[in-house]
Amino acid sequence: MKVYILKRLLMLPLVILMVATLVFFLTHSVPGSAVRILLGPHAGEAQIEKATKEFGLDKPLVVQYGMYMKRLFHGDLGTSIVSRRPVVRDLMTFFPATIELSLAAMVMLVVVGISLGAVSAIHRSSLLDMFARGLAVGGVAMPQFWLGLMFILVFFYWSGWLPGGGRLDLTLDPPTTITGMYVLDSLLTGNWKTLWDSILHLILPALTLGLTNLSTTTAMVRSSMLQTLSQDYITMARAYGFSDTKVHYVYALKNSMITAVTVIGMTSGHLLGGAVLVETVFDWPGIGLFAAQSILNVDYAPIIAVTMLVAVTYAVMNLVADILYAVLDPRIHF
Repeated sequence: MKVYILKRLLMLPLVILMVATLVFFLTHSVPGSAVRILLGPHAGEAQIEKATKEFGLDKPLVVQYGMYMKRLFHGDLGTSIVSRRPVVRDLMTFFPATIELSLAAMVMLVVVGISLGAVSAIHRSSLLDMFARGLAVGGVAMPQFWLGLMFILVFFYWSGWLPGGGRLDLTLDPPTTITGMYVLDSLLTGNWKTLWDSILHLILPALTLGLTNLSTTTAMVRSSMLQTLSQDYITMARAYGFSDTKVHYVYALKNSMITAVTVIGMTSGHLLGGAVLVETVFDWPGIGLFAAQSILNVDYAPIIAVTMLVAVTYAVMNLVADILYAVLDPRIHF
C-alpha cells in the first residue's frame, strides 16, 4: 500500500506538467488580449505596447512557455494581468470559499445520495423507488445554471426565505480568518450570528451543486445494492434469521460502498469544475467565479492555475478513493 501511494504521489508532478502545458497553449490560442481589456477601449497603441512588454506577451509563444515553466518549477504561478497580484495570493483568497461550498455539496452527496440509493434498492418498485429514479434522471437533465436561477426565483425573489447570493449579509463583518471558510471560522470563534447567516447563504448554492451531482451517486448505489441483495451470502444471512435491518444496512450496504466511493471520488472533481457555473449564478467569491472572470478578461495565469488546482484535487481524491477500497474490503490488494 505504501509503495502504491508513493507511486501515485510521484505521478502528480507529471499530471501538473501535462495540464499546465495543455492549458497554456489552449488559452494562448484564444482570440483577444488581456492587455487591451485591462487598459480599456480608449488606450493608445503606445500604452498597449508598453503593457504588452511589461507582461512578456510580446515574446514568441515558445519563449513565453519556457518562462512560465521556469516560474512554475519555482512555485510561482505568475501574476494576474487584471489584479496585478500574484496568482497564488488570489487562489488563497478565493479557494476557501470553493472548499466550503464543495464540502457542503459533498456532505449532501454522501448522506442523501447513499441513503436514498440504498432505501430505493431495498424498497424496489415502490413509490420511494420511483421518486429516487425520477430524481436521478431529473438531476442529470437539469443544467446547473438553470436550477440555480430557479432556486433564486423561488426561495429569494418570491418567498424571501433565503439569501440570493454572496457569502454573508452586507451588514455583517466576516468572522476572524482561521481557515477562510465562514461557517467553520464562525463556529471556532463563537460568532453565532455570523454562523447562522453564513449557513443561510450557503444553502442554495450547495443545494444546486449537490442536486446536479446527487443523481449519479443515487443511481450507482441503487444498482450496486440490487446486485448485492441477490447474492447467495445475503440469502444465507436471511436464512440464519438475521433482521432485515442488519442484512440491508450492515452486510449489503457495506459491500455496495465500493461503488459509492468510486462515484464520490470522481464527483469531487466535478464539484470543483461545476462550481464555476454555480458560483457565477450566486455571486459566490470562489475560484469558480475567479476563473470565469479570468476567462472573460483573457487573463492567462489564473486560468492555468485554477485548471491545475482542479486537476490536482481530482487526482488526490481518486487516490483517497483507491485507498478506501482496501479499508472497505480487506481482500483488495494493490
